[in-house]
Amino acid sequence: MSKIFDYADREFGLICCGEMIMRLSPLNNEMLIQGNLLTKQMGGAEFNVAGSVSTLGEKTAMLTTLPNNELGKFARKSMTLNGVADDFLIFDDSKYKRMPIYFYEYGSSPRKPNVTYDRLNSSFQRMTINDVNPEVFGKTKIFHTSGISLGLCETSMQLTKDLIANFKKGGALVSFDVNFRRNLWSEPEAKVEIEKILPDVDILFASEETFRKMFEKTGDLKDIIRAFAKEYDLAFIASTQRVVNSPKSHNFSSLVYDRKADTFYSERAYENIEIVDRIGSGDAYVAGVLYGLLHFNEAEKAMKYGNANSVLKNTIVGDISCADASLVESIMADHDNGSTSEMNR
Repeated sequence: MSKIFDYADREFGLICCGEMIMRLSPLNNEMLIQGNLLTKQMGGAEFNVAGSVSTLGEKTAMLTTLPNNELGKFARKSMTLNGVADDFLIFDDSKYKRMPIYFYEYGSSPRKPNVTYDRLNSSFQRMTINDVNPEVFGKTKIFHTSGISLGLCETSMQLTKDLIANFKKGGALVSFDVNFRRNLWSEPEAKVEIEKILPDVDILFASEETFRKMFEKTGDLKDIIRAFAKEYDLAFIASTQRVVNSPKSHNFSSLVYDRKADTFYSERAYENIEIVDRIGSGDAYVAGVLYGLLHFNEAEKAMKYGNANSVLKNTIVGDISCADASLVESIMADHDNGSTSEMNR
């Protein structure tokens, strides 16, 4: 199978930039209006990707700004515990320093999971390109960010655009996950800004719904993706396909496109996934695909690792998948060949 990319020899396989956010969740499936106890952990779309790719086996780093207080120190500890290098971490010492927070309530049919944000004016949202050490632009094979960073605020939007341009100039491949969030902006607003950065993107993650609703494309999905890749000179596109049977049961698969080979890859969907915690499962998909591209440089393997890593994350509490490559590969093997036992022992 032909290789997709000619990677530069760099210190890191992947560097991500985005806002790290603290998650607080009630215990025992309680609602926020109940009880008094909350568990805390760190998340954030780009951090989730960096942490999972690191656990799978590639060297990663995080580019972000954290408040210089106990919450920022906790976030940094979470970063290093997940194997993500903190070489490019920036601490905010200003009197406005702030850790963004979100509250997550687990769902149980017919009650859906619910997210409540408290993230306005975080330390990251004041970060600019002038805060970044320019040495970082020549340090990685792939730079990854998302539509969340692009849509947080005007300052973060400009930072994201500047980082994409500088990493591209530094010889990195640019990976971008549309990751649309209605609480940040409308689909028309997102479409305008995302289309501005797409010419610099090499690897795109976008769901079928995104292509049809945000980008207003019609017709067969493969025809849409092939035309989109040609229009914006994209080398690789990955599109997830999730069916929600209930808050506790999902089906999941994806379709990926290697433009160089003009070839699509997909596999039979994982069905009736038992959902423990779906937060971060999309980021786990991105991480699995990027790991597959970095480690094997093959589209089909990237698709398989993405699917299996995402499926696994649904069964793991927290924002970040802690599944290593051997566990992901065991899930892939069971999916391909059929599980031979109900327990690993």
